[in-house]
Amino acid sequence: MMRLGELERAVMDVLWDRGTPLTVREVAEALHNRELAYTTVMTVLDRLAGKEMVERERAGRAWSYRPAASREAYIAQLMLDALDLSSSRDAALVRFARSVSGTEAEVLRAALAEEAADGKADRKD
Repeated sequence: MMRLGELERAVMDVLWDRGTPLTVREVAEALHNRELAYTTVMTVLDRLAGKEMVERERAGRAWSYRPAASREAYIAQLMLDALDLSSSRDAALVRFARSVSGTEAEVLRAALAEEAADGKADRKD
């Protein structure tokens, strides 16, 4: 998965935050503080569609856009891609686990325990 540029990320943040399909005009209005041209926003959304980051469908004469995946799924994929850069995924994971806060560690422990429980339930079927 590709990393997003700063403007692409701003557009994606609008789409993720709104949670509903938006037209180019609606995205441009949400980014009004950046004073972007309509055509700039349209180009960014078109490029994001090409990268399969957004899905689009006709909404009358315009297109509406929505994220192809959640923000969390995107960030998780970035983390997995970063692990692929390491010569030792295990060492990178250990270093990451040691760098998170206590609360974050608890979240990771709970997720791993849930995953382990789900795996045991799948094997019993």
